[in-house]
Amino acid sequence: MTNALNDNIRMLRQQNGLNQVEFARIMNVTKQCVSNWENDNVVPSVDMLLKLAEYFRVSTDYLLGLEKEKIINATGLTDEQFAHVSMLVRDLEIANKK
Repeated sequence: MTNALNDNIRMLRQQNGLNQVEFARIMNVTKQCVSNWENDNVVPSVDMLLKLAEYFRVSTDYLLGLEKEKIINATGLTDEQFAHVSMLVRDLEIANKK
């Protein structure tokens, strides 16, 4: 199995529209630390892995490349908000199949 952690951190950071400096500030680390994660020079600690998963709202298994499915954490949404998100995801899945 290839190490997907570095690629997943980079991809999720970019999808959130953050450069390494901005992301480093959010995670309370240095830009060099983020760069080392993304270049597979250093692996985040277990505590940081949990913090990354929480920030990106994905599972640690997804970050590690053990799980391919993206799971959205909808904790804190009302039932109505959850229904809207579910419909949006379904509509996007249908559009991608066309």
